[in-house]
Amino acid sequence: MLSPVIPREYFEPLGRQQSEELITRPSLSYWQHVWLRFRKNRMALAALGVALALVLFAVIGPWLWPVDPAAQNIGSRSLGPTWSRSAEVVAWRPWRADSASWQAALSGTGIDIAVVEANTEYVRLLWKPVPKATRYAVYRNDQPELARDSPGLPLEDIAADAMPMLEDRLDLRERDYRYSIIAYDGRGDELQRYQIGLRPALAISLIDGQLQGLVPLELDSRQAQGLGVTLPAHPLGTDHLGRDILARLMHGGRISLFIGVAAPLLYVMFGALYGGVAAYFGGRFDDVMMRVADFVVALPFLLFMILFRVLFNIQPGESGITAMLVAMIVLGWPSTARLVRGQVLQLKEQAFVNAARILGGRPFYIIMTHMLPNVMGVLLVSLTFAIPSAIFTEAFLSFIGLGVAPPAPSWGSMCNDGIRTMLSHPHELLFPAIAISLTVLAFNLLGDALRDAFDIRLREGVGNA
Repeated sequence: MLSPVIPREYFEPLGRQQSEELITRPSLSYWQHVWLRFRKNRMALAALGVALALVLFAVIGPWLWPVDPAAQNIGSRSLGPTWSRSAEVVAWRPWRADSASWQAALSGTGIDIAVVEANTEYVRLLWKPVPKATRYAVYRNDQPELARDSPGLPLEDIAADAMPMLEDRLDLRERDYRYSIIAYDGRGDELQRYQIGLRPALAISLIDGQLQGLVPLELDSRQAQGLGVTLPAHPLGTDHLGRDILARLMHGGRISLFIGVAAPLLYVMFGALYGGVAAYFGGRFDDVMMRVADFVVALPFLLFMILFRVLFNIQPGESGITAMLVAMIVLGWPSTARLVRGQVLQLKEQAFVNAARILGGRPFYIIMTHMLPNVMGVLLVSLTFAIPSAIFTEAFLSFIGLGVAPPAPSWGSMCNDGIRTMLSHPHELLFPAIAISLTVLAFNLLGDALRDAFDIRLREGVGNA
């Protein structure tokens, strides 16, 4: 059988350009793979942006909105979101209507009830006496369009022999009101009902204006009466003590984020080191270290929080931030130690770890090069769960008086204050609750994305993107 003839050109050497291989996929380091995988996750980038925005909101916000978070303005308490408004300064003086003022207000007008003055500091009314009446019951309805037949809130019960007049100073706002004056006889039967609707003009008292720096201190009541001023804006409204919610959110974010990030970061790092060392050396050493972790788990957090407050000499009414951080760090690390221990026990038996050990790799090199990158996902997941837990712990401790004490704000303490007025003024609870929810959601999404990015088993998908 004849052998095939192979052409000569098959043995000719290729040129230089033909022999070069085209590199279609560049060589990437581990951290470059992590960044590429993370960057592909749009939800993770959005969560990172929200987390950075919250940090900037808490750090830079107080310089952009220089309002004292502890400044109280009782005249502007529980306001909804408002912008700057023009108001009139009024100086309150005791009001005593006489027969002359009553006749001047009602005589010749053909009306039964008259409004003498109506502003958000006080409303003054006069009405005609009803024959055979023994008393007058005065009511105020702040929702006249919803309950036209309901007299509303009882304000005062006036005897018929007194001057038929009323001065209302009970939490007046710039809104529509309907006043009802019902005359009763001696048997309690209704004789006559007067009703009038009005809308008080926006006003501020002289004392409040001077305390807020809107009215010069050298002006007396007569000089300041009727003076026009511009009230400051409250983009997120005010709380039940008249404090600006936006300023309190900014300053409170510093405390909440500091507690929510600093404490978990410290005890997660300590727990990772503790669990990793225990699992790597194993044996009797591992048993002893894990029994110590079990003992720490059994310790009551609240009791140790009180003991740390006593140790740091924190008096009642003072903020216990230091004691709170120490208690979280001392008692919060065992869960992370257990997670990391389980991961290291699996990794130490893997082929690449045994190969590194056979080639002479020292424990520190093996831990930093092979162990730590493979447990990074577990650490991040543990950290993302620890951050909202720390924020909720701070809210609970502030509620029972062991955390952040007034007037210092935090998101947790603001939520606890807002619960009291949740039905009447929901914005006091809504805004700090949104801040906490955004923080928790952002860190959870960020942790899930980082866990996937650090998973080496998914690295092959990067180069095909």
